[in-house]
Amino acid sequence: MYDICAGIIILAVILVGIASVRIIYEYERGVLFTLGRFSNIINPGVTFVIPIIQTMNKVDIRIKTVDIPKQEVMTKDNVPVTINAVVYMRVVDPKKAVLKIQNYVYAVSQYGQTALRDVIGNKELDFVLTERAKIAEEIKLLVDKETDEWGIDITAIKVQDIELPVDMKRVMARQAEAEREKRATVIKSTGEVVASKNLHDAAAKLASAPGALHLRTLQTLADISSDQSNTIIVPIPMELLKAVEGFTKTVKKKT
Repeated sequence: MYDICAGIIILAVILVGIASVRIIYEYERGVLFTLGRFSNIINPGVTFVIPIIQTMNKVDIRIKTVDIPKQEVMTKDNVPVTINAVVYMRVVDPKKAVLKIQNYVYAVSQYGQTALRDVIGNKELDFVLTERAKIAEEIKLLVDKETDEWGIDITAIKVQDIELPVDMKRVMARQAEAEREKRATVIKSTGEVVASKNLHDAAAKLASAPGALHLRTLQTLADISSDQSNTIIVPIPMELLKAVEGFTKTVKKKT
């Protein structure tokens, strides 16, 4: 009888010993409670937890990604935009993460939504579209300040998609097209001014050199004569006619 009782006691001790073993991985920390009160932070490795008397919560200290779901936000200039973001966070104080907040992941997501609405609501549309990094930094400062009491560190916040109403997209497309046409007109007019100045300088130089204009004419004729489909009409300069007329008169006098 005593042997049976001793065997049962030994078996119970073995089972209790096995049930009390806990393994903490390198990316985890254990928050140990004794009789319901916080007692210690358990580092990675093998530890023992006394059943019934002690309990332990494991906290993952790796960086987590928390999505801020898409939501419609009104900008400062009354333009509705649909925007979403993602929060990168990690637990730096496991004790606070367990004792100060019930579900820190959900809490960060909800507070991130509120901060996103506050920041976007104080910015105009042009700023929202062009300064995503600055907006994300402002949201990060707000969320990080609040979650610091929860033992949470916000490592980064990234603004992902910004969707505009269909009508606003059409307006922006027309605006962009008008801007491109404006730049094209300015470039074209600038080129015409430069070209006219160059032509003026070239004409002045040709006029100052005797026979230069005729040489330029011959060069142009040589360039277009390569295409046999062109019909070339060669104008005879008045100077040449006068020269021929003078030569004819001189020959007549001699004869």
